[in-house]
Amino acid sequence: MKLEAPRGTHDVLAKDWPHWDTIVRTAEAVCSAYGYRAITTPVFEDTDLFSRTSGAGSDVVQKEMYSFQDRSERSLTLRPEATAPICRAYVEHGMHRDPQPVKLFTIAPMYRYSAPQRGRYREHWQLSAEAIGSSDPAIDAELIQLYVELLRRLAISDYELRLNSVGDQKCRPAYYEALVAWLNEHEDVLDDEARQKRDTNPLRVFDVKNPAVLAALVDAPRLADFLCDECRRHFEQVQDHLSAYGVAFELDERLVRGLDYYTRTAWEFVGPDEGAQSSISGGGRYDGLVEEIGGPPTPGVGFGAGIERLHLALGDREAPATGIEVFFALEDEARREDVLPLLARLRSAGRPADTDYAGRSLKGQLTQAGRLRARTVVIAGVDGFRVRRQGEEEKAVGTLEEVEALI
Repeated sequence: MKLEAPRGTHDVLAKDWPHWDTIVRTAEAVCSAYGYRAITTPVFEDTDLFSRTSGAGSDVVQKEMYSFQDRSERSLTLRPEATAPICRAYVEHGMHRDPQPVKLFTIAPMYRYSAPQRGRYREHWQLSAEAIGSSDPAIDAELIQLYVELLRRLAISDYELRLNSVGDQKCRPAYYEALVAWLNEHEDVLDDEARQKRDTNPLRVFDVKNPAVLAALVDAPRLADFLCDECRRHFEQVQDHLSAYGVAFELDERLVRGLDYYTRTAWEFVGPDEGAQSSISGGGRYDGLVEEIGGPPTPGVGFGAGIERLHLALGDREAPATGIEVFFALEDEARREDVLPLLARLRSAGRPADTDYAGRSLKGQLTQAGRLRARTVVIAGVDGFRVRRQGEEEKAVGTLEEVEALI
């Protein structure tokens, strides 16, 4: 029987690891530079955490969650996103008593059942950065600029930033009423997906995939016309702060987020790919989320960014060079015990080193040293050792102590 990775999952192979590692290490460094601290949450949570915060009518809850009953008949769900779990941890561990905002990030796998596509997996890795406890529009701009800085460090420049405000609980009800009235009047242009979204969360009709419906929605009421003074002022200040950072953006009045907890600022980074692969990151403000899961009224804002999407964005760029520092080749198998102590000392000192374990000839061992990009090769022979270093003449010595002094 031939076993393969489950559909919608993927292996990160050794040949892919240099780019993958670069992305993860760069993301960690950028988050740390902005004062965000690492957090890890369980891979599964109570299903209610996501159904209550994401919205019962959301695609995530209705179609995409991996939920199951454990042996105690509790309903658990593999996390489809990281914001709700991080906010749950914020409440559970009393972080509202810490100096605010609490700035956290995680890089972890998420799980959503959806049709696998290029760069879109059922198990996918995501960077999530969250700032909880501040309503300052400057923190919205900081998170957006943080991701811009990550892209800059990765030398990714082919993208657009789209920005919108989705209002809040004060101004959205009036917009919902006007939008639903318009949708009802134009029932003939809606498909089944649009009707379902109209009946659960009208704002999500702008997420439909049908081009004909999207074209008709151009004439629908504009949320921007319904924003309250506070939301409008907040959005203007976010734009001012982004301009101060020198971050270019495009206003997109039809941009909405797929989860119910978003309020006010919403944004999306879009890459050059078409369709579902175009989004490389998305985020927004969620001022009611912490309260929804039992915490005090607490503003928050954050984003999620797919690691696989960044990996694709790096394209065929040459990966960072990897290799070892010292390779020990053996002319005489009996010399293995002589070189093992030095091999261990080098590794203990953090110097990558290796030797042959496949019974290769000396020629084969030297070929393997080349594959590993070894900068120094030590050949252990019957009468001593020869040390070959790139760009230098070979040196012959009699003892391992002399070898160690040379390398």
